[in-house]
Amino acid sequence: MKTISMSILTISVMALILGGCYVIPMDRYGNPIYPTPPPSYGEKAPPLSPAKQTGPITISARLYPDSELAAETGVVTGTVTNMLTGKGRFNLSYKGEAYTGEATRVSNDSRRGVASGFSPSGGYMSCEYQMNTPRQGAGTCIFSNGAKYKLHLGD
Repeated sequence: MKTISMSILTISVMALILGGCYVIPMDRYGNPIYPTPPPSYGEKAPPLSPAKQTGPITISARLYPDSELAAETGVVTGTVTNMLTGKGRFNLSYKGEAYTGEATRVSNDSRRGVASGFSPSGGYMSCEYQMNTPRQGAGTCIFSNGAKYKLHLGD
């Protein structure tokens, strides 16, 4: 009889302790995913967050001069397409030439990455960056002529 009472007491205490627990689903970046109600008739659905978005997202890239040589050209702008797979593609124009390349996250670090680009005339560039979110980050870039820039990704 005492064993049955102890079991019932143990089960009651466990139910009381665990009764206040709940699970919050998280995306791959550690952000909570909250369910959103469907839009009312006639309303537009809100845009998907990066965690729920299934396709690539395009963000702006701005390179600010960080050396005297870079100051000659001023700010360089372009775009980066984040494929949401740890890879991305970028395009920018530097001194009238189109540079294209790819960005890749560093293994074992989901936020740090490297990017490399090339122009048809043989110019090249190399960048290192760190993402704060899938839409925002910062880093540094250097071009084959020695020009150095501070990189800002996102709006």
